[in-house]
Amino acid sequence: MPVFSYTFRDATGGLQKGTADAESEDILRKRFEEQGFVITEVTMIKSKSAKQKNYGKVKLGHLSVFCRQFSTMVDAGVSLVRCLDVLGRQTQDPKLKKILADIGERVEGGESLSRAMQRHPRAFNNLFIGLIKAGEVGGVLEESLQRLSTFLEKDVELRRKVKSAMTYPILVAIMSVGIVTFLVAWFVPQWSAILTDLGLKADDLPAPTKLLIDISNVIQYRGWMIAVGIVAIVVANKIFTSTRFGRRVMDRVKLKIPVFGKLHHKVCMTRFSRTMGTLLTSGVPILQAMETVAGTVGNSIMADALMEARARIREGDRIGDPLEASKLFPPMVVHMIGVGEESGSLDFMLQKIADFYDAEVEATLASLTAAIEPIMIVSLGFVVGFIVVAMFLPLVDVISKLSGGDSDE
Repeated sequence: MPVFSYTFRDATGGLQKGTADAESEDILRKRFEEQGFVITEVTMIKSKSAKQKNYGKVKLGHLSVFCRQFSTMVDAGVSLVRCLDVLGRQTQDPKLKKILADIGERVEGGESLSRAMQRHPRAFNNLFIGLIKAGEVGGVLEESLQRLSTFLEKDVELRRKVKSAMTYPILVAIMSVGIVTFLVAWFVPQWSAILTDLGLKADDLPAPTKLLIDISNVIQYRGWMIAVGIVAIVVANKIFTSTRFGRRVMDRVKLKIPVFGKLHHKVCMTRFSRTMGTLLTSGVPILQAMETVAGTVGNSIMADALMEARARIREGDRIGDPLEASKLFPPMVVHMIGVGEESGSLDFMLQKIADFYDAEVEATLASLTAAIEPIMIVSLGFVVGFIVVAMFLPLVDVISKLSGGDSDE
């Protein structure tokens, strides 16, 4: 977990400094706001201690298989050290192999499994560690591992659906850009030279032909400026989104953007409900569960709404009221959460919500793909058609003049 250095004003107005662990800067600020303090400055401490080793991130698919196999071996009565040793030997992921070897050494030395995993924050997020810790405390580690494996499998499946749905439109877009760039950058200059040989001056050319030639000249002679501009925009966007303000702006845009905003919102709702349901089913307290969910939901605007709801719950409010007030959670979700809270089956209701939004995401992706494909094909046809018409318009004028000259004779 990241460690932050912070400065805040106490009740007397004096400045106080300290350090704390938190999933993100936003969550740390929320913690202090709940206590009536406002952080004036916060900085992530990027020190690498000897006790923490960074082996990099591990693919979710490999973690899912690891959890499933780990659960089976623990349920069969195999010791943790033995499980970690066997799983480390058989995994094909070199990063996971090193991580499991390190965790095995720490567990054998007397450290808890959750604490040993916490030393590898890039491989195991707070959701992972929270479920493992809940399983250790409740003596149901194998059940926690099974739930974690199921959760990771669902998450992998969701990501796969989104990627597979976007693959074809992206390929079509890349091919379209390539074809248009080839025509404009190579073919149009050749054709322009032919028109010049025919004695046509620039002032005599039709307006579409002039526009096409101008675009071709820009790409041919100023192409490097376009490339530099694109790189500058990408770098500026990364720098902007690395700040708290920039991240909030971009996350709000993601929710408001036409068509894709609804898809992003549904994906976030799926992550919220499935993560929350999994944590509650594993026995994690609701306040801790909401803090973990806020760090994994994938949108800082929704994360702020969850932290605000967490603060209201601490004061005795029901979970549905602050979620409804945020305007980010649909009435159906709020109603089902309220029913689950009243009946004591909140975890079950959250899993039902997750299943519903899984189906919604799949239907939205199918309709989006079906709509994007013809739009892109028609757009490509329009651009290529414009290029062809613009190139042949001067020939029509030449042929017309030649025909007129022949008739005069």
